[in-house]
Amino acid sequence: MTKQHGVRVAVALAAGSAVALTLAFAAVPAAPIDKELAEKSLLFPLPLVQSKGLRDSFSEGRGGHKHEAVDIMAPRGTPVRAVDNGRIAKLFTSVPGGKTIYQFDATDTYTYYYAHLDRYADGLADGALVKRGDVIGYVGSTGNAAPNAPHLHFAIFRLGVLRQWWKGEAIDPYPYLVVAAKTPER
Repeated sequence: MTKQHGVRVAVALAAGSAVALTLAFAAVPAAPIDKELAEKSLLFPLPLVQSKGLRDSFSEGRGGHKHEAVDIMAPRGTPVRAVDNGRIAKLFTSVPGGKTIYQFDATDTYTYYYAHLDRYADGLADGALVKRGDVIGYVGSTGNAAPNAPHLHFAIFRLGVLRQWWKGEAIDPYPYLVVAAKTPER
């Protein structure tokens, strides 16, 4: 068995037959897992049947900076759900993110950032309490997203002591989203 570029390759010879080749994708080493966040068991932010793809784009370069998020491709108008209980810290429109939502978790420890939204859920406002699974917006391509590539730009930040909605330590959301995608909804 050999391992190259994160892929294990096993080659087995059967007596008198052709070579059998098996590929098993090894787990790609991720950023350290935040144990407190892992215990929350986040909900996947989109209905899985409508999600077109999930890949780790956290460390990719984007315009001279790290991406610090995961882009989840989905059709425009797909409902975006709160991944955790908490409150809406800020509805904000910016050039890079377009229509965005900053949601604090119930302990004001984490910010969940949802960007490139087509629109917000009706009645959503700053300070609104949301429950895990509540529809808070809809997938779009606002901000600097390509108009023909609607997606949810999803990020997680650990808040600092000042609890500023726009500032925190970036956490790679990919490992938490992979678990959420495999976990039955409760």
